[in-house]
Amino acid sequence: MRYLIWDFDGTLGYREGGMWTGTLLEIVTEACPELGVTAEQLKRHLQVGYPWHTPERPHPELTTAEAWWDALMPVLQQALCAVGVPEERAGLLVRQFPARYTELSRWRLYPDSLPMLATLSAAGWQHLLLSNHVPELPAIIDHLALRPHLIALFNSAQTGYEKPHPQAFRLVLDYIGPAESVWMIGDNYTADVRGVEAVGIPGILVRKTHPEASYACAELSALAPILTRNLAGDRGGAG
Repeated sequence: MRYLIWDFDGTLGYREGGMWTGTLLEIVTEACPELGVTAEQLKRHLQVGYPWHTPERPHPELTTAEAWWDALMPVLQQALCAVGVPEERAGLLVRQFPARYTELSRWRLYPDSLPMLATLSAAGWQHLLLSNHVPELPAIIDHLALRPHLIALFNSAQTGYEKPHPQAFRLVLDYIGPAESVWMIGDNYTADVRGVEAVGIPGILVRKTHPEASYACAELSALAPILTRNLAGDRGGAG
């Protein structure tokens, strides 16, 4: 069997209106327009504190939605306080964040995502998803009609391991078992490509470039030629 392990954000889909900074900016702009907060101001205070900022540290204690979001509230609150929102009000405002961020109508697939999944399925590949994401990712995947294309979904908010932690990938490989070929596809060189290469699986960087990436393509349409060229040499073998 041949398997492709896909990242989600920035690879197959995205949130319209922005991710963490964009969502928090929406909330503070609506509640405190007089502050004139900008995305750049907020972003400076959102560079640490998320589970994926410390991937070397597993978080089995955060594998329920309530615990996961509770751990994020101080990070978001601190960012709002840093741009001038009073502490008590900031604490109330960030409680809006989970529902706003996970609003299903905001999530989109890139135009080439479903066609390429179908094309590669027809060529004999099976697809799995491995993402550093929020607990509500399964609902997002269902909303976007991705579930029928996937044989399994691995989400750090459920497993407790963030890419590029080796165990994040090993959980997927254990699920797959013996395979003819396994590749990782993602838009983050460190988390997706270097991470999977550390456990002996090749990775393809998509929608971005990096000077150290062995395989990269700007659009998903270029994936098939890469996979076909290397399949004969079994360079994607999991064994």
